[in-house]
Amino acid sequence: MFLWAVIVLDLGAFSVSLPQINDPEFIDECVREHNQARSAVVPAASDMLYMSWDEALAVTARAWARHCDFRHNIYLKDVRQVHPTFPSVGENLWTGYPPSNFNIKRAIQSWVNEKRVYNYQDNSCTDACGHYTQVVWAKSYKVGCAVQLCPDGVKNFDPRQGAIFVCNYAPGGNMIGRKPYESKGAPCSQCGDICEDKLCRSQERDIQKSYSWTPAWDPVVPNNNFLDILIVRPIALVLTCISAYAVKYFYPDIFCYE
Repeated sequence: MFLWAVIVLDLGAFSVSLPQINDPEFIDECVREHNQARSAVVPAASDMLYMSWDEALAVTARAWARHCDFRHNIYLKDVRQVHPTFPSVGENLWTGYPPSNFNIKRAIQSWVNEKRVYNYQDNSCTDACGHYTQVVWAKSYKVGCAVQLCPDGVKNFDPRQGAIFVCNYAPGGNMIGRKPYESKGAPCSQCGDICEDKLCRSQERDIQKSYSWTPAWDPVVPNNNFLDILIVRPIALVLTCISAYAVKYFYPDIFCYE
């Protein structure tokens, strides 16, 4: 179940510098805002895992954000194209303008605010609430986010310069017919882990791995044919010309003209 939220800001647009996925402050705030929302669920969860950063999820989020397209990643159904190890990946989207007004807390809070229309007992929504249920999906314990400046606007949203913010989660949540978390028992009682702020923490889960991986559909990934045209072919042409000149210089009689 993939849904999206829109935040529209009524100020003039201009170019700004947005945080990168390796910015420690960006990473810390993304993780912190998600875990604050997970700690605050009502009723309290008994199996809510602490959410930590995942480099590959952030790379995937950045790759999709670079498309500046306000729709869910078309590659999510084939998990091999969005993560090298996890069996499933979820996603939340935010977009707005002008990009200078992008704020991590406000963007994530726009998803969390959907809890107003979510009924835990019935596991039902009176309006869109899939962003919220993904944020508080108990078994999703990794997150990676990215924000992208879109000078020519965001497709399927607005032609004015804007920003798009993407967060990916693993394992993915929002399984049809399932509640996002369990509320039977005290916080962390179903985890068997260290309990911190009502969240289950594990050193093994929280470790941040490094990946030498980029999705093939990232628009910034170099194309081998493109490099061949720009680099290899010109070098070959220059070497051919040099060789022809050398042959003519050292062996002038080898060329015959009529």
